[in-house]
Amino acid sequence: MDTIFIQELRLDILIGIHAWERRVRQTVQFDLEIGLPGAKAGRTDRIADTIDYSKVVARLQASLAGERFLLLEKLAEHTAQLILAEFRAPWVKVSVTKLGAVPNVKRLGVTIERGEQPARAGRSP
Repeated sequence: MDTIFIQELRLDILIGIHAWERRVRQTVQFDLEIGLPGAKAGRTDRIADTIDYSKVVARLQASLAGERFLLLEKLAEHTAQLILAEFRAPWVKVSVTKLGAVPNVKRLGVTIERGEQPARAGRSP
């Protein structure tokens, strides 16, 4: 499967279980791998035959502007479902990272995969 990726997208959002986290926006980093519904764009060189990175970023920014989440897991699920539904991606891998949220920890986060990847040649079931 062909994939596109978006790395180190940083957005300031309201996220967390503590009262202060519901009032103060925190920087969250997104790393995305998005499966493409086909390999046509490599032949045609047309943006219409792929998923537009800039539209994914803009849609995610708009979607999260007014949202609040308690858990990174819910934020990751929200992101994955948005990409699968709105961009018709067959598969997505979403990593969501809080930066400096815990003393002595540079980054912490969660990674989820949703959708179906086609079987690869040489992979055992």
